[in-house]
Amino acid sequence: MTGYFIQAFIYLVAAVIAVPLAKRFGLGSVLGYLVAGVVIGPVLGLVGQETTTIQHFAEFGVVMMLFLVGMELDPKGLWAMRVRLLGLGGLQVVLTIAAGTALAWWLGLVWQTALAVGLIFALSSTAIVLQTLNEKGLAKTEGGRSAFSVLLFQDIAVIPMLALIPLLALPELMGAGGDDGHASISLVTHLPGWAHALVVVAAIAGVIVGGYYLVPLLFRYVIASGLREVFTATALMLVIGIAALMSLVNLSPALGAFLAGVVLANSEFKHELEANIEPFKGLLLGLFFITVGAGINFAVLAAEWGTVLSLGVAVIAVKGVILLGLALLFRVHGSNGWLFTLSLAQAGEFGFVLLTYSAQNNVIPADISQILSLVVALSMFLTPLLFIAYDRLVLPRYRSAKNDDREADAIEEQAPVIVAGVGRFGQIICRLLRANNIPIVALDLEIEQIENLRKISIKSYFGDASRSDLLETAGIEHARLLVIAIDDRDRAVEMVKHVKQFYPHVWVLARAFDRGHSYQLREAGADDIVSETYHSALELGGHALTAIGVHPMRAKQMTWSFVQNEEAHEDELFEAWKEIEGGINFSPRYGELFMKLEEALNSAMQQDWPEPQREDVPIWTPPEEDKQ
Repeated sequence: MTGYFIQAFIYLVAAVIAVPLAKRFGLGSVLGYLVAGVVIGPVLGLVGQETTTIQHFAEFGVVMMLFLVGMELDPKGLWAMRVRLLGLGGLQVVLTIAAGTALAWWLGLVWQTALAVGLIFALSSTAIVLQTLNEKGLAKTEGGRSAFSVLLFQDIAVIPMLALIPLLALPELMGAGGDDGHASISLVTHLPGWAHALVVVAAIAGVIVGGYYLVPLLFRYVIASGLREVFTATALMLVIGIAALMSLVNLSPALGAFLAGVVLANSEFKHELEANIEPFKGLLLGLFFITVGAGINFAVLAAEWGTVLSLGVAVIAVKGVILLGLALLFRVHGSNGWLFTLSLAQAGEFGFVLLTYSAQNNVIPADISQILSLVVALSMFLTPLLFIAYDRLVLPRYRSAKNDDREADAIEEQAPVIVAGVGRFGQIICRLLRANNIPIVALDLEIEQIENLRKISIKSYFGDASRSDLLETAGIEHARLLVIAIDDRDRAVEMVKHVKQFYPHVWVLARAFDRGHSYQLREAGADDIVSETYHSALELGGHALTAIGVHPMRAKQMTWSFVQNEEAHEDELFEAWKEIEGGINFSPRYGELFMKLEEALNSAMQQDWPEPQREDVPIWTPPEEDKQ
């Protein structure tokens, strides 16, 4: 028992140390987990053969992830993405299988083994790609949605791949030790083809019908107990049970979990299920990546490093060419096309599953299986680096190209007010000024935002407001007011510095993202600064007080007291912030001052509210409709 505790401690310590460091250096959590696995496995030798066993449990994190992904969709959503799902995903899988098979056959493998290799490398890493896209906020982009469509089709394609592999068995490998002695329990092993198909259809139908009709009844029964831990246990039981059922009929557990998630997408228990399963998913996914790193066989890698490296680069290059061609074919242009290409260019975790299954079914020899396992791991290991290349090489280039493709508009008039940035924040400012017949010149780098303003007859121009020549053309020398509402922190600070240095008479109003950014703008010389969420949060806070029974006038007084308290301590906090090196907000002195602000705020909130002057004024209560 002590050994298990020590091993668990080693895995957790590795994750706790490596992942925050990787995040801090902008490498992403996935690369942190992989590096942690390499360090505790091949480098230090702290973990050993148990990593293979642990990996089987860790793969369940992928199953949970697809369950949660399914819950974010519904059948209508799947139907809406049918073109990308079948067209983009189908072509990617077919073309990559063909290319991988041809390359393996050219290298001297028999066609059965070559086809199995093509199947293995047609798949990409669902775990790495989806987690990294979500971390970087790219999941909703065109490239992210296209990548998700392909990953979803790949997960579905695993089913026929698993059915095909046993048919490729090589007679010369029979009895050569291809089976590791740990064959899975299966209900369909000795069934004829028609019976196998019926069992598979029945299992899928059982998941769909049971998820739609029986699962809600089960959760209502569990909720009646009033025990949260039983709900968590039920959620885990549901996912594990579906994965087990799919495994019993030789289907992908991840696909079964995905189907169950889609069925429950519109359930009233959706959010509670997500909240209960998310922590387990994250922990198991992290463990999975650690085991991938720890499972790298450095002895084989040292002996065959040239072959492994060449094949790893070839896999990424060949898949990359195919993906880039598909991006052009389906009109996924610009940085989105590169995001789609670089995110899917690796092999995936299901590659390990197919590789093991191929070895057990005498399709791939053991020595080739070891090398291919290293190639799969290497390509996954390089994926976070491909995302870093996208961030640092592709995005800046396309942002620059986007700005260079269209020259800045010729500014035909000048106005006393210049508004830089007309997104959701700047548009409101422009509308308010226009409603009061105040002339303005609006500048923005997003042509869509410019067109939106022109539709409502607000004069606006395409151009980078941080460029001094455009500001001069817009009339900054004679302007009375400059409103900086762009969504780039650094450019906003630089604009303030430039304008206050060369045009000190111009009053500068600036949009701040948070307290730290407001201090930077104030230090740069901005005359008036407003946090983009400050007043809306105050307004909503006042409504929250009213909703729980506080008199509306009392709630208004409390919000004003909050504002006055902030303003009273603003200068003191700013001076403390200026003493901090590196811009870290909560130094000991700053933290002490901030706690004093909180104490003063609490005191201000406790001040007596004057009693009503008339005795017949009733105590205010929320309207009935507000209580519902």
